[in-house]
Amino acid sequence: MPFWMFMRLQAAAGRFVAGAWRRWRRATAEAGFSTAEGLAGAALAVVALIAIWAAMRAFGLDIITWMQDQITSSGGGAGGG
Repeated sequence: MPFWMFMRLQAAAGRFVAGAWRRWRRATAEAGFSTAEGLAGAALAVVALIAIWAAMRAFGLDIITWMQDQITSSGGGAGGG
């Protein structure tokens, strides 16, 4: 998986978390903080972390496989000979 795709995924996750943070801050400013809001925010954070971890693991495994293929291939690519 290309590095630029990993960076775009990371930026999208950052925007998701930032949006959730803004909504949470707005909700707590308008009314009192409730336990349900706190639990909802914690659940969103856990889901975001699991999604990021799974994506990084999937991309990392693809990158490792690609590197192994490049090293062990017979050289039929652009720079091969």
